[in-house]
Amino acid sequence: MRSGRPVGNRLWTRNLRTAQVKEILNFIDGDYVIGSAWFDKRAPYNGQVIARVAEADKALVDTAVQAARNALHGPWGKLPLADRVDLLYAVANEIDRRFEDFVEAEMTDIGQPAHFIRHVDVPRGAANFKIFADVIKNVPNEFFEMTTPDGLGALNYALRRPVGVVAVICPWNLPFLLMTWKLGPAMACGNTVVVKPSEETPQAAALLGEVMNRVGVPKGVFNVVHGFGPQATGEFLTTHPDISAITFTGETRTGAAIMQAAAVGARPVSLEMGGKNAAIVFADCDLDAAIEGTLRSAFANCGQVCLGTERVYVERPIFDEFVSRLKRGAEAKKPGLPDDPESGMGPLISQEHRNKVLSYYKKAVEEGATVVTGGGIPEMPDALKGGSWVQPTIWTGLPDSATVMREEIFGPCCHISPFDSEEEVIRRANDNPYGLSSAIWTTNLQRAHRVSGAIEAGIVWVNSWFLRDLRTPFGGAKQSGIGREGGVHSLEFYTELKNVCIKL
Repeated sequence: MRSGRPVGNRLWTRNLRTAQVKEILNFIDGDYVIGSAWFDKRAPYNGQVIARVAEADKALVDTAVQAARNALHGPWGKLPLADRVDLLYAVANEIDRRFEDFVEAEMTDIGQPAHFIRHVDVPRGAANFKIFADVIKNVPNEFFEMTTPDGLGALNYALRRPVGVVAVICPWNLPFLLMTWKLGPAMACGNTVVVKPSEETPQAAALLGEVMNRVGVPKGVFNVVHGFGPQATGEFLTTHPDISAITFTGETRTGAAIMQAAAVGARPVSLEMGGKNAAIVFADCDLDAAIEGTLRSAFANCGQVCLGTERVYVERPIFDEFVSRLKRGAEAKKPGLPDDPESGMGPLISQEHRNKVLSYYKKAVEEGATVVTGGGIPEMPDALKGGSWVQPTIWTGLPDSATVMREEIFGPCCHISPFDSEEEVIRRANDNPYGLSSAIWTTNLQRAHRVSGAIEAGIVWVNSWFLRDLRTPFGGAKQSGIGREGGVHSLEFYTELKNVCIKL
């Protein structure tokens, strides 16, 4: 079959400024294979084509799913838990050995500063395999003794079994971290996977195939298919009858479509979707920490973080100072190439996404916003003018009903509003269809507990942001998602829990 012809591994060489073009292939049943067509991957920092990506058609998706199903009932399904745990540790160690290869893949795909990728994306990606190997190795199961009418009793105990073949639909903003956040628990629980990375960020998923082969993960356990969403690779995968469960991170509209696809066959879904996250800054806060944390939460990864802050509520006595200091911090962020040590911000992922973000910048002004800083495209050197650059932007002066206060923008921007009371700010922060995360800045311990409990969000940080213990539950409320992952909570999705009742 032409679309499934193995063609071998590809070289991974640093290429930020040259026109060298790679070929990124599907990874199925332990081999790299071409697809039915090719599409271009452009570097977000200069707009140049840096790779040709092999697109998987319906037949190739079916091949990947069948490879995963065969592996589920083959050597992988018979592997003792201790050996499975050892393999996951080997995967993590091999990622660490090839650390710079993954950094290069992520840098050229998303264009963000190398220090961010080296300290967040790639290390967390490796850690995701180890943490879930430890979870599955140590998790207890239920055991109950019960009385019976004959007086002899019965014993009940629980068994966890893999749910089956899991479709992993990944986003483009932190592609390696968020892919492995799903792969770690899925594989730890004994499932096999078919990964569909974003068409914008194909490299790390393809590179991971080399890692799996190197450490001896059985063929068919890990598969990657490249392509687009509706009426293409993504839809072929989520509607495939042999997919047992679907896990997805991305925008709410796509999540809703996946839910509809999963309804056929009553397949479980885990969805982490959009957010319009609020930061609440009280006058008694450590202002230096609040400024530093809000700068990161609003502008890290060029604002392309599902947990990022787009609404900032500041208690009135410190409002003017907060706005002034956040403005200085935003204007100090120098845009540049990811391997430039002085770069403080990379580009948006694509021209298409930049057009979306700029449309919100325009909408904010049309609805009466005061532009504190930014609002447009920065002046870049000629070699980078083709990139998807945008200015970090801060607004004030809009009501909570304004478009940019209601809808997720997913860019480096935030609106800052004053507030006068705890009750007022809780009501305003919760008056939104999303409920993914929130950050609260205060030195009052009682207030921290009160407000944290009242905020409608899946995760609330107090005097911090993006601080994650991977054992804790993670997920969104309202339109921000369904389900919880992290630690033992991931096991609820990636395993079927079976009760065995033994009559004595």
